[in-house]
Amino acid sequence: MTVPVIDSLARQHPANQYTMLSQSFLQPLFAHCPENVRFVGVDLYNNYKGILGMYRLYRELLKHNFDAVADLHDVLRTKLLRIFFRCSGLKVRHIDKGRKDKRRLTRKKNKLFRQLKPTIERYADVFRVLGYKLTPQPPLHRRGGEEQHDVSMKNILASLSCGEGKGMRWIGIAPFAKHEGKIFPLDRMEQVVAHFAKKDDVMVFLFGGGANEKKILDEWSAKYPRTVSVAGKLDLSAELVLMSFLDVMLSMDSANMHLASLNSTPVVSVWGATHPYAGFYGYNQSLDNALQVDLFCRPCSVYGSKPCYRKNTECMTKITPQMVIEKIQSSL
Repeated sequence: MTVPVIDSLARQHPANQYTMLSQSFLQPLFAHCPENVRFVGVDLYNNYKGILGMYRLYRELLKHNFDAVADLHDVLRTKLLRIFFRCSGLKVRHIDKGRKDKRRLTRKKNKLFRQLKPTIERYADVFRVLGYKLTPQPPLHRRGGEEQHDVSMKNILASLSCGEGKGMRWIGIAPFAKHEGKIFPLDRMEQVVAHFAKKDDVMVFLFGGGANEKKILDEWSAKYPRTVSVAGKLDLSAELVLMSFLDVMLSMDSANMHLASLNSTPVVSVWGATHPYAGFYGYNQSLDNALQVDLFCRPCSVYGSKPCYRKNTECMTKITPQMVIEKIQSSL
C-alpha cells in the first residue's frame, strides 16, 4: 500500500532522490516507479536481528546521505532506526496509525462505527509533515497493448500451459488470507470456482502461496476445466503482469486485493472479521464491490487475527456462494 504514495511522491517532486527500504522480495512492486526511486532490500530475520542488527543496518544506510527519514511502519524495528537517525541529526517523521480510533472501531461494546482515514493517506501524511505536497495517484495501469507487456503475458501463459484464452473473460481468485477471520469457507469458495469453470468463455486463475495453499489450488485446477493454479509457478513480477490482464479479481482482505489494485484491476473482496472502515480497502476500488454482512460484532479485529468470540464466524457464513457469484458477474 506504500507503492502509490512513493510513486506519486517521486513523480510530483522529481528533483529529489528517494530510497525505499523493505524486505527484498517486495522489490518488483517498485519496478515501475520513476528512476529517482531506488529500492534497498534487506533480510531482517537473518542479517539484522535485534538491537545490534538494527544498529548495523543504520550504519549501512548512512552511506546514502539522507536528508530526512520517513517511517511508514512504526514498529519496534523502525522505532530503533528512528532513534539512531535522530541522534545523527536527521529530520525524522513517522506514520500515525490511528490506533485509538481502530480500538474504538473493533471493541465489543459501544463501537465508534465510522470510516477511518485510509492507510494510503496516512502514508502520504508522513511526507506532508516533512514539507511535501502530495496527492497519491494510481501507479500502475492496465498495460495490455504495450508490446513488451504483451510478450511477457504470452510467456506467462506458455509457462502455465493454458493457451492464450483469446476472447475469454479472465477471473482471478485468491481465496486465502493470513488469518482465519478473513477467509471465506473453502467449500463455499470451491462452489464459486466450479460455477465459473462451467462457462466456456471464462478462464479462472487461482492465486496463493505456501505448500498447503498450493495443494488445494492444484486440486481445484485438476478438477475443473479452464482453471489454472499459478501458486508456486510465477514470481511476484509475473503475478503482477497477469493481474493487469484480469477482468476481475476475487480476493479476501489480503495482499492480493492490494496487488490487483495497483494495476487498476476491479476487485470483488470478501470481508468477515475485518472491515473497510479500518482503512485497508483496496486503492481506488469501489466500495460497491465489497461483500460483507452487517453484524453488531463487526469488525472485531483490525487485521483478522483475533478468534471469533461468538465461535460461529457468522460474518463469513452469512455470505453465500451465490452472493459472490452475482457480485463477480455484475463486475464483469
